Amino acid sequence: MVGGELLTAKPTVVADGASPPAVQASAYVVADLDSGQVLAAKAPHARLRPASTLKTLTALVLLPRLKKTDPVIGTTADAGIIGSKVGVYPGLHYTVDLLFRGMFLASGNDAVHALCSHDQGGIPATIQRMNAKAKDLGALDTTVTDPTGLDADGQYSSAYDLALFAQAGLARQDFAMYASTKYTNFPNAGNKGTYQVANQNKLLFSYDGALGVKTGYTTLARNTFIGAARRDGHTLVVTMMNAPHGITQDASSLLTWTFANYGKLKPVGTLVKPAAAPPKTQGQGKNGTDDKPTVRKAGEPPTRAALGPGQAVTSLAFRIPVWAYAGPPVLLLGLFLRRPRALRRRRH
Repeated sequence: MVGGELLTAKPTVVADGASPPAVQASAYVVADLDSGQVLAAKAPHARLRPASTLKTLTALVLLPRLKKTDPVIGTTADAGIIGSKVGVYPGLHYTVDLLFRGMFLASGNDAVHALCSHDQGGIPATIQRMNAKAKDLGALDTTVTDPTGLDADGQYSSAYDLALFAQAGLARQDFAMYASTKYTNFPNAGNKGTYQVANQNKLLFSYDGALGVKTGYTTLARNTFIGAARRDGHTLVVTMMNAPHGITQDASSLLTWTFANYGKLKPVGTLVKPAAAPPKTQGQGKNGTDDKPTVRKAGEPPTRAALGPGQAVTSLAFRIPVWAYAGPPVLLLGLFLRRPRALRRRRH
């Protein structure tokens, strides 16, 4: 089992050193993000619906690919998406940065749709990249079919995998900034001022040292949650799935218990390390994903791409003058003609 033999999909609580408080979630994980040690768990590998906590994986895919200052114009498709929305309107101008804020704070499916559509390949390509990213992180319980986290057929994750997403995300400065932002302002339709958007993760407003991360809710998933906090030199994450209301209080109880008993607790598992990044191939950008095609302005001279070692050798071959290739046969012919006549006659 990924992360250790004690981390199974069975609905039993696993902890060593102290007994964790009872919580209502069907599955949870508490882990130290710095050391990767799992300190308590319940059904960590149970494959459950992630709801909007899956947006952490969406962010891990999109953040390295999109330029924060890029302009994005809202579309009818963005505004018409089902589920939670931050308020992306057709024809209104946004930046990638603002859409990420709308995705993290308000869990806006419309913001996710706009961001995915802005990237090369749109939503289908984002889904493909998300599944590949999950595999690279060792999140083998995760299957993505909708980047918003809605209850799509075949879409699952686990409390363990959500902890991996949080660990990878909080290692990024931009992800950590968005996850911990409490408020932002979004433009009204018709450019009539702005309205305030508050982060849905109540842990940020009620728990000392909270780093936020992500909440989620759908009818089938019920409440899902990723929360993190830093105290006394330790950074902990708690992930919870399939929980009734009151999930913030349960998350707070688990975090407080872990901080209080940190010296007593023994690891019951580990968060696996991401797979080594594959070598880049031609046509690929960072993280092994396809780069956007370069658009050349009118009248601009074509750009000469830098050649790899193999390409340089091949190209060099075509630059050698034709007479140079004829050199070896000519030399051989000269040697043949200079041989003694007696030797030439024996050949015939």
